Amino acid sequence: MLPDYLSAEGELRCRRLLATATARLRARPASAAVLVPLCLVRGVPALLYTLRSSRLTGRHQGDVSFPGGKCDPADQDVVHTALRETREELGLAVPQEHVWGLLRPVYDKQKATVVPVLAGVGPLDPQSLRPNSEEVSWRMWLGGSSSLSTLSASCLQVDEVFALPLAHLLQTQNQGYTHFCQGGHFRYTLPVFLHGPHRVWGLTALITEFALQLLAPGTYQPRLAGPGLPRGSEGLAHPKEPLASPCQASSTPGLNKGL
Repeated sequence: MLPDYLSAEGELRCRRLLATATARLRARPASAAVLVPLCLVRGVPALLYTLRSSRLTGRHQGDVSFPGGKCDPADQDVVHTALRETREELGLAVPQEHVWGLLRPVYDKQKATVVPVLAGVGPLDPQSLRPNSEEVSWRMWLGGSSSLSTLSASCLQVDEVFALPLAHLLQTQNQGYTHFCQGGHFRYTLPVFLHGPHRVWGLTALITEFALQLLAPGTYQPRLAGPGLPRGSEGLAHPKEPLASPCQASSTPGLNKGL
């Protein structure tokens, strides 16, 4: 039986581990912030994801992501940005006191800083997410079978909302990795999470990895690696250079080709 990662004791441990970095990062400017929502769906601990709308313009259309977006000049800090964007996208209002802390920043292709904000949103009722009258699909993935119901979210930004149980993410058969290359040379390896309704890769997978390392120390084995670094090395916890392109040819198990 898996430990109760969302217990009061687990939350207190995570808050303590994140406290110093949270105070430092909240005082720094950033380009964007995302909320990493820890939730209970039908009693199952899970992370909540969105599938970005295929109607969006730009490089993020159709990508799996956490709710979030660009920092607004009126935002007090990155926590305010993540909570505001989540409310706008999903109609999910998360009180600031439910924020556990800030995970390590990540950097996109434009070298913009994206700060992940970890928060416990408690039991999640899909019918409570109602910012407007347009409906999108809700999916709770249960390891090979899905249970579907409907919720309302901002269809202009989100095509689908789905939850992946922590138990699913922690199973090694659902974990893979992608080698990224630049100029024809290997640069680093990032995780990818498989066998759910959608593949979780790129920065969203990296943030997922940070969350799993915090929630399940010793259970989750990091997939991050770079030249001269062992897989999972903390020395490359968040590459400060923008993401390179996935290597197109490799026999490495777990690699998703043709990304």
